Amino acid sequence: MLATIFKSLTKVFGSKSDRDLKSVLPYVDLINTEFNKLKSISHDELRGKTTQLKQQIQDELSEIDTEIASLKSQTENESDLEAKEVIFKQIDKLRKQRDEQLEVVLEKILPEAFAVIKETARRLTEDKELTVTANDSDKYLASYTRIKKPVRIVGDKAIWSNTWEAAGTTVTWNMVHYDVQLIGGVVFHQGKISEM
Repeated sequence: MLATIFKSLTKVFGSKSDRDLKSVLPYVDLINTEFNKLKSISHDELRGKTTQLKQQIQDELSEIDTEIASLKSQTENESDLEAKEVIFKQIDKLRKQRDEQLEVVLEKILPEAFAVIKETARRLTEDKELTVTANDSDKYLASYTRIKKPVRIVGDKAIWSNTWEAAGTTVTWNMVHYDVQLIGGVVFHQGKISEM
């Protein structure tokens, strides 16, 4: 009898997985809309999107980060242990608020961040190499001798290959993310992976 009632309720309201999927599908549309906007920009501009997203996160958290830093500096000058304990409790409370605020910011930038990854995957699939203006990370990776180098430096340019070595095996990137993979990424980001 209980099983029959459960089946009836599931038909009317859908399963938890169905409801979770419905909440995630709008993200896929937003990601694909952002993805379509990125096709015409240069490799350097695409790479710059990551820097912009990091800056957006930093900007939105700057007020609370400044407050935390100020409280930390107060603890260095405070000799009274009870007063220090009060300050540390304030810092802990602010860190929890920061984590909550960070989740809001990450949720806001998620479509563009996922679109940048998808566009990078598309470019690596279609081209054997991507050329960008070299930065310090490129130069470091190009000089790292333990791996088959995925990047080489020529003048002021970094040339990234779509083939590299991982665990002793040569890997060639040849995939653009399907919608179901985007769904999985959003679900994973939201911490619901075990539920799905």
